[in-house]
Amino acid sequence: MKPFTGKNCFGLLIIALLVFFNCTGTPERPENPAAESHAQTDEDIEISGDDEPQDTISQLLPPPVEQELNLPVSSFREIWVYVMAGREDALKEGLPISDIGYFAAEIDSYGKLTDVPVRRNISYPARVHLVAVCNSYSLTHFVLMPGSRERKELIADLLTASRNFDGLQIDFEHIPKKDGEPFLSFLKELRAGLGNKMFTIALPARTRKLANDINDYETIKPIVDRIIVMAYDEHWSGSKPGSVASMNWCRQVADYSVKTIGRDKLVMGIPFYGRAWGDHNPSRALIYSTTENLINQHNVTDIKRENGVPYFDYNVNISVKVYYDDVISLSARMEMYKSMNAAAIGFWRLGQETPKVWDFLRLE
Repeated sequence: MKPFTGKNCFGLLIIALLVFFNCTGTPERPENPAAESHAQTDEDIEISGDDEPQDTISQLLPPPVEQELNLPVSSFREIWVYVMAGREDALKEGLPISDIGYFAAEIDSYGKLTDVPVRRNISYPARVHLVAVCNSYSLTHFVLMPGSRERKELIADLLTASRNFDGLQIDFEHIPKKDGEPFLSFLKELRAGLGNKMFTIALPARTRKLANDINDYETIKPIVDRIIVMAYDEHWSGSKPGSVASMNWCRQVADYSVKTIGRDKLVMGIPFYGRAWGDHNPSRALIYSTTENLINQHNVTDIKRENGVPYFDYNVNISVKVYYDDVISLSARMEMYKSMNAAAIGFWRLGQETPKVWDFLRLE
């Protein structure tokens, strides 16, 4: 051991002073305290044992916009939702739901009912309706043909599949114009076979009566218990950019629907989804002259070959416009329908929404 010298004692004194001030001084805090709290997990916050009040963490987070706006709570006699088979976990406990459209049984190329959702996969205090879809004009024509074996078997299959459900809903959105009468008789046969079970139908939005309309509200109304008016896709993927369901358009749809269908059988459909449009879509087939124009327009100089076939890359800026619904616009739409005497609404579809919407909804 080396003997203490004056130089060594001075060094020890400096170290002791540094330790003292570090132990007694105020620790330096980060400039953004929220960044520190966000690095913690919920479990860390729960068991940290800090003496600070519990609401310190919540003070670091921005207050919910919905609470600041004090949105009204919209009440309806019925609130319908669509649930996709395989995504039943979207059904959270305690949601104000009266009816569930279980989506969906389909029709194969031979006219047979397939992919029927398993009823026991949904355990929820609401009526559950089997939804059947047909998304092809030619296939719809095929299964609606009066007197055909395929039509008879499809009706029998639909009635059998509906036994475990509270009701059946038909969602045929591609019906050829010449098949209006076969479609009506098809609905009537299902109505007769269902007995006391609910029979419902999803129909496209209308703002006025159309000539020779296969989906005419007044004609179909006597056959079914509910008509779900799909008041969305005012603008779609192939249209110009715009709201999926603008307020003014929805007001016109609701006005016509309430007058034509009536309060007791009308369910006004509301979208939970939005859409995006870009001002440029490069995916297409090209003739040679168009390819040359692209090379010149974008100053392409590096043309490579893959197994002898030429190809090149170029970059373009794309402007994207997005329309969507938040809790504010959804609340405004619901209140508008309520004021127009609509007693029921239906959402397409559960799992696509902002969860906050359920804070402003209740069943009457």
